[in-house]
Amino acid sequence: MTDTSETPKPTGFSVIQDFLKTLDGSPGVYRMLDAKGAVLYVGKARNLKARVSSYARPTGHSPRIARMIGETASMMVLTTQTETEALLLEQNLIKQLKPRYNVLLRDDKSFPNILVSREHAFPQIKKHRGAKKEKGDYFGPFASAGAVNRTLNQLQKVFLLRNCSDATFDSRTRPCLLYQIKRCSAPCVGYISEEDYNNLVSDAGRFLRGRTTNVQEKLAEEMQAASEAMEFERAAALRDRLKALTFVQGTQAVNPAGVAEADVIALHLEGGQACVQVFFIRANQNWGNRDYYPRTGAGAGASEVMQAFVGQFYDDKEPPRQLLLSDAIEDTDLMAEALSEKAGRKVEILVPQRGEKKELVAGALRNARESLARKMSETATQTKLLKGLGEAFDLDGPPSRIEVYDNSHIQGTNAVGGMIVAGPDGFLKSQYRKFNIKDETLTPGDDFGMMREVLTRRFKRLLKEDPDRQSDAWPDLLLIDGGAGQVSAVHEVLSELGVEDVPMVGVAKGVDRDAGKEEFHRHGARPFALRRGDPVLYFVQRMRDEAHRFAIGAHRAKRSKAVGATPLDEVPGVGATRKRALLAHFGSAKAVGRAALSDLKAVDGISDALAETIYDFFHEKS
Repeated sequence: MTDTSETPKPTGFSVIQDFLKTLDGSPGVYRMLDAKGAVLYVGKARNLKARVSSYARPTGHSPRIARMIGETASMMVLTTQTETEALLLEQNLIKQLKPRYNVLLRDDKSFPNILVSREHAFPQIKKHRGAKKEKGDYFGPFASAGAVNRTLNQLQKVFLLRNCSDATFDSRTRPCLLYQIKRCSAPCVGYISEEDYNNLVSDAGRFLRGRTTNVQEKLAEEMQAASEAMEFERAAALRDRLKALTFVQGTQAVNPAGVAEADVIALHLEGGQACVQVFFIRANQNWGNRDYYPRTGAGAGASEVMQAFVGQFYDDKEPPRQLLLSDAIEDTDLMAEALSEKAGRKVEILVPQRGEKKELVAGALRNARESLARKMSETATQTKLLKGLGEAFDLDGPPSRIEVYDNSHIQGTNAVGGMIVAGPDGFLKSQYRKFNIKDETLTPGDDFGMMREVLTRRFKRLLKEDPDRQSDAWPDLLLIDGGAGQVSAVHEVLSELGVEDVPMVGVAKGVDRDAGKEEFHRHGARPFALRRGDPVLYFVQRMRDEAHRFAIGAHRAKRSKAVGATPLDEVPGVGATRKRALLAHFGSAKAVGRAALSDLKAVDGISDALAETIYDFFHEKS
């Protein structure tokens, strides 16, 4: 009998020795792959041949590198012009491919900024996140929305700037509550001139750039002048603003006199886990901090973890003028060169040994150590809950990825499906997804039909992107908000797609819709319940409530957007600014649609070509 089984691919250092013969001394990036073609590791090199040759030795490796070499069945390389290009390419590939033996920064989100908008005569100050497309001055980054909100509150107390939208501003006929509580100067009703208001805007800009001494001196001089002129009400208002500014400075958690602009990055490693704490110092002020828990690539050391974190963290962010690190990285000069090139100015990377900078790093390191201790405690609890969940639902083991689905709508309108994800690290908010229900043939309020659409779209995409199920994007358990009907609808969808091995449980409210009396439904099995007070039951309730919260939030956002929608949103070339100009000129979208071409051309900011586009849009539709 002929043996038709495939011969296993050879792995280990001998494979690397053979591959080494094809390399030269160019800079570039190499990938190590296992027998199935999955990427194990991505690295960069100034000299590819010299770097890869270090893996070709049979001995002298750390346990982590030895395991990686033992699994390597093939390699790939990409050459680059410079080592800096190789460094940038390496970090991009790590974030894209997520190799098992690389350090990986997870859940890396954008940071909010403060924006002083310049699209209005009386600039608005507000929180901003995302691409910097709007015209104005941006200040940041701040570590969190909370840090931005605290700073905005401080700025309102001291500089009395408006935070209302332009539409609200234009519609006011009397001052709002913020004026009454001395948080706004009421430019909407003419209580302050444009010149005086813009002086306040300039003072706020100086404060956000760290020039608070100038602002204090100016306020003191104005207060003295008002007092001498017997303008006691104005003098009292200036005194209150000066006191507020002094209070703001006194309540800053960190005010480093010698560090104007820096990110303080501290790393703590323990038990194979890592926490990186980042403090944002801007304008000699602490603008908040955030902790990260990068995957350590099966046991990388501090230097490698720090290097990977810095490279991936600034992949899509502008670096500050200084990085103050707790641990030296492997290629300090190269990383500084890459970041300087990205920023268009010099970026320094320092590991402080004394003085104020050392104290800043020590504070960040203390936070990292405490945060990791809390995280490890939470992870231990989460592990117990996942184990209990696996036992309660007869799974093969503790699930590492749970997807929970829910729908939200009002009588079928603005219907949205929501998916949240939970696992060993708790709720993975970067993995949450919303699904705008697109099927127009559905009966309004058809929850079964909505769930069918959501699950069909979700698993069709999974099958397209990862048919071999090699990634961790495939769930180990589906939780559906609903009873036997919802479970049947989802089972039908998965069967049609050929996905019949993903466990699924429906969570129904149970008797009297009372929390604690939930019934659990599985296809082909009788419903069952967990005892009241079971920690696993509370865990399921938390996941269901989180899915419900997320779906309702997505529905409300869609409904709010629909309320403010007009036919102008569909006209090519008409954005928010031109839409405001048209509505201000004609009063309504309906009036814009009836306007003559000559009237459209008369609107400020509307070119002749755009006026013709708008005219044709409404008249072709009619």
